[in-house]
Amino acid sequence: MKQGVTPSAHWLPLGNWSSLLDYLKVQFPEISEEIWLKRLQKKEVVSESGEVYHAHSLYPASTRIYYYREIEDEPRIPFYETILFEDEHIVVVDKPHFIPVVPSGRFLHQSLLVRLKHRLNLPELSPIHRIDRETAGLVVFCKNEAERGGYQNLFADRKVNKTYVAIAPINLELTFPLTFACKMVEANPFFRMKKVHGEANSETWIEQSQKLGDYALYTLKPVTGKKHQLRVHLAALNIPILNDPYYPELRDWDKSDFKNPLKLLAKKLEFIDPFSGETRCFESQLDLTLDE
Repeated sequence: MKQGVTPSAHWLPLGNWSSLLDYLKVQFPEISEEIWLKRLQKKEVVSESGEVYHAHSLYPASTRIYYYREIEDEPRIPFYETILFEDEHIVVVDKPHFIPVVPSGRFLHQSLLVRLKHRLNLPELSPIHRIDRETAGLVVFCKNEAERGGYQNLFADRKVNKTYVAIAPINLELTFPLTFACKMVEANPFFRMKKVHGEANSETWIEQSQKLGDYALYTLKPVTGKKHQLRVHLAALNIPILNDPYYPELRDWDKSDFKNPLKLLAKKLEFIDPFSGETRCFESQLDLTLDE
């Protein structure tokens, strides 16, 4: 692990490439030859046994290589996570808006996972669930690889009570509390979801908890855990979450602009720890306001 980054693994298939570098240029066209040369020069591409590869190394078919990702000119995210709880099993973190939970796109060192691995020196740390980069609030990480499945199963088996809050417009045609359910499928572009006709595969309980002029603070309790579920459900009810760049319509969004955060917060998590048997209840210290 280097500064919180653990190496990526890649299996090399049978093929007639003359060198490892030639293969890497073809397999990863989005990564320039210059970047691969830098990694090779820094001895950051190795075999399972630790053999170091160089710029002129022959292509080692049917083997696994390890390498460290790098992102040129990675944007700095000027917000910082807060660790709310830590024991020998888990770490619970309050994540600000704009920080991705895991490395993605232009963010590697600035992802929450890499930050925490580096900060806590925990190579095996992994998230047991995820929230969107645009969403703030609670994220739980498992410290030990052997225990990861036990915690992930809590979410898969719907044994975690999750509470979110959001700011969205007031719709006088709606009566609260209400339960909204629909069928959700992948949309176009691929990173969006949409509501379609058919048997429901997503469900959320919704309460309007406080009026804020033309807007309101809503309490949301998802029964299921579909991608973008809360964002799609509120948009379908004609109360789209304030500052949502994806719903109801996709709009231009500069991901380097850290203004106008999505008004969605993962506020509370409750579950019974599968290893200690203790009842866990965590609440975010963050709040949503209209004036950010």
